[in-house]
Amino acid sequence: MKNSILFFLILTFPILSIAQSSKVLDNLSMKSEILKMDRKYAIYLPPGYETSARSYPVLYLLHGGGDDQTGWVQFGEVQHITDKAIADGSATAMIIVMPDANTGQRGYFNSIKGDFQYEDFFFKEFMPFIEKTYRIKAEKRYRAVAGLSMGGGGSFVYALRHPELFSSACPLSASCGPLNMTEMERYKSRPGMQDVTTEQLETYFKKHSVVDMVKNMPDDQKKAVRWFIDCGDDDFLYEGNALVHIEMRKKEIPHEYRVRNGGHTWTYWRESLPVVLSFVSDAFHQF
Repeated sequence: MKNSILFFLILTFPILSIAQSSKVLDNLSMKSEILKMDRKYAIYLPPGYETSARSYPVLYLLHGGGDDQTGWVQFGEVQHITDKAIADGSATAMIIVMPDANTGQRGYFNSIKGDFQYEDFFFKEFMPFIEKTYRIKAEKRYRAVAGLSMGGGGSFVYALRHPELFSSACPLSASCGPLNMTEMERYKSRPGMQDVTTEQLETYFKKHSVVDMVKNMPDDQKKAVRWFIDCGDDDFLYEGNALVHIEMRKKEIPHEYRVRNGGHTWTYWRESLPVVLSFVSDAFHQF
């Protein structure tokens, strides 16, 4: 009898392992009416997703400039790192969504002239599509945003602009937008910025300068989002991240600020990801 049970377990263990494994799909797409094109995305589905009926919290994980929705999959090893974090109990099972912000015009924001509305697409089409298509707990408590470099800037701005939507935000090596209006003037040399007016530049600055947004944060929003900010000591974007940290200290905005040895590299971000997963998991459980 014991031998029969053992034989049964040997036969069924591979099937059970497959059924409980995670899955990453990195070439999915949805149709956007706002952008008038199909938009790709990647998604991580945690172990047990396909065999359970439960709903999961969600992390929107944003890539950097020059990458696309496959960046965190291929270079960030999101599946391996998240599987390990869930298995050792440092992170809760979650869905991770990685949108493409490299097609058409690069970036997570609406263009200064209003001819490419990526941010509108993200909030009005992409998030609703994702949270209807997958079993996601579509509430602030169970929603987080993180990203690296350009995606770190997206994480900052999205959470600052919509604190009602995210329980936590984790910008890594973030591009913090123009630090002052003098720097904003230099944006005129960027694609799509030619022939913009002074008024358009001032409006763009107020909407995309993370330091300025923090300075003008209403008091009742100071504790609306849990913040984890991480930037290497050799990263060329150190100044913006340090200034955001200083401004948050002045405003008494609770946040975690980390400076580790390293630069603007995937090695640095792969080491950050387990901490991000643990941090957002605390938010999912804590609120």
